[in-house]
Amino acid sequence: MAMASVAALRLVVLLAAAVPLLPPPAASLAVTSTYVRPTARATLSVLHDGDGRTPQQVHISAVGSDKMRVTWITDDDAPATVEYGTVSGEYPFSAAGNTTTYSYVLYHSGNIHDVVIGPLKPSTTYFYRCSNDTSRELSFRTPPASLPFKFVVVGDLGQTGWTASTLRHVAADGYDMLLLPGDLSYADFYQPRWDTFGRLVEPLASARPWMVTEGNHEVERIPVIHPRPFTAYDARWRMPHDAGASPSGSNLYYSFDVAGGAVHVVMLGSYAGYAAGSAQHRWLRRDLAGVDRAKTAFVVALVHAPWYNSNRAHRGEGDAMRAAMEELLYGARVDAVFAGHVHAYERFARVYGGGEDACGPVHVTVGDGGNREGLATRYVDPQPAASAFREASFGHGRLEVVNATHALWTWRRNDDDEAVVADEVWITSLASNPACNKKDSISLY
Repeated sequence: MAMASVAALRLVVLLAAAVPLLPPPAASLAVTSTYVRPTARATLSVLHDGDGRTPQQVHISAVGSDKMRVTWITDDDAPATVEYGTVSGEYPFSAAGNTTTYSYVLYHSGNIHDVVIGPLKPSTTYFYRCSNDTSRELSFRTPPASLPFKFVVVGDLGQTGWTASTLRHVAADGYDMLLLPGDLSYADFYQPRWDTFGRLVEPLASARPWMVTEGNHEVERIPVIHPRPFTAYDARWRMPHDAGASPSGSNLYYSFDVAGGAVHVVMLGSYAGYAAGSAQHRWLRRDLAGVDRAKTAFVVALVHAPWYNSNRAHRGEGDAMRAAMEELLYGARVDAVFAGHVHAYERFARVYGGGEDACGPVHVTVGDGGNREGLATRYVDPQPAASAFREASFGHGRLEVVNATHALWTWRRNDDDEAVVADEVWITSLASNPACNKKDSISLY
């Protein structure tokens, strides 16, 4: 679709928010991009430029509707305190939290500080400093309490030159929250890479909430030597699994609301138990049953291993989880499912049960953040009819929930150092489609 046409349609949607549109017809035009990708870029290693008490690797995540978790690391002992306010240099509010450490074989982490601050006002810039450190003032903006709401979605980040390119594009793409469907640092057992990753993403992750779920590179389990999985991930990237109306009890899967409850986000764990009867399956059933689609316009889910994939890489790895959970998502009329794992981009039409279904979610793979393993360039041929667009390039996606009926999904490839729109589509809320909300058409859960 021409960009002028997209702009015109955006205007129409804003002016006619109350007019629901039916989902697109089942038939789709399958496109495999012929774009020629630039060459690989080197792995980065961002060093710490402060002393042992200087906060580093600062990142924030949302906790409920009006709080924020601030996490950072110091090499030496320092207080787990955050001072904050709405004027630069003035900090009338403060909060204290917890400090933990972890060990992994011969590696011993720095002090990991975790403080929840709030209540906070929506759409407001807060200035803050950590551990009473006067040398560094940081700032973040809280998300809005109503629509429109802008997500960035990107997976499999790593820490290469392409990661840095992606992060620059994300920073320029005004957004309210970042969603990451797994594979963060690519530390792969070498724990100092978690530290360099934290420093690399800090400029963005300290300024907007980053909500993440785990991928296979977060497992880091070594039989006998270090049998506990997710040690670094759980210690460094604590998510709000114990908050909200549906606490999960596990940092590997959780859910939360944004925009005053207009959007419900479900973060699933590909590497936690998901079979029927498992803790995650029981939690997901409860969580989705508690969503009132009369109030919640959009429901989106994130998972690491894609449930639909026409790339030859990792084919079938999400099938067992799809078999266990897809019916729950379909019954709740989840609007979109975002995945990583495959180092390429692919967007499917609305699908369910292995085929196109006008009342199923749109499935999108965005495992293309810039990781050091490179791109997955080989696809199944011919392209499945349900696969609407696919391209093996690095990039990032943006989901702009414009109003209660429409969201605009855009994928931008990293064309050298430019963010170029390569795929764009409007997604209509299934809650606004009468054909998808007949009592006899929704699975009971």
